[in-house]
Amino acid sequence: MTTTIISDAEVPARAPYSTVLRRGETLSIIDLGGNQAVDFLCYDAADTAKRYSAAATIAAQRNIFLTTGSVLRTGESAPLLTVVEDTCGRHDTLGGACSKESNSLRYGQHTRYQHACVENFLTEGAKWGLGKRDLVSNVNWYMNVPVEQDGTLGIVDGISAPGLEVKLRAETDVLVLVSNCPQINNPCNGFDPTPVRMIVTGGGE
Repeated sequence: MTTTIISDAEVPARAPYSTVLRRGETLSIIDLGGNQAVDFLCYDAADTAKRYSAAATIAAQRNIFLTTGSVLRTGESAPLLTVVEDTCGRHDTLGGACSKESNSLRYGQHTRYQHACVENFLTEGAKWGLGKRDLVSNVNWYMNVPVEQDGTLGIVDGISAPGLEVKLRAETDVLVLVSNCPQINNPCNGFDPTPVRMIVTGGGE
């Protein structure tokens, strides 16, 4: 079966993105510059009350990190997306999305007016009728958040590199929201946000 490119978009540094994947279609997220965190939410396109659940996803796979074979699940444990290919090797489920509020708390009041992922999610989500109450704990593709033996989390230099890719197959019709993370106060983007590429394909999987 021939794979058909349905859409191919370069998402600028700090920008949002959204699309609907039909069942069986695949979304490739390509880290063009390396070490660029890609904050990610997904919803059942037919009923957005059914959305990605970090708790259900982690419990089902018994692992806090995502990689090839991981299935992103709703709170009811229904599959939304499956990671079918991953050349990076590990992605975060715990670090959450940066916001004006979290920036000011962590890095000082002078950062409050910096653009952040929550604002990207709200702007892009509004196009689909979503609001603040629809935002949940998100995936951070390419973000390196190790867990120490005492349970503390760190946000450290990424393990990604230019051209690495994660590929997701839709198990139902799925609405995807992305924030190409604007954060410049910690190493999640190497202190220099860069573009990413989003390719949607159908067939061939």
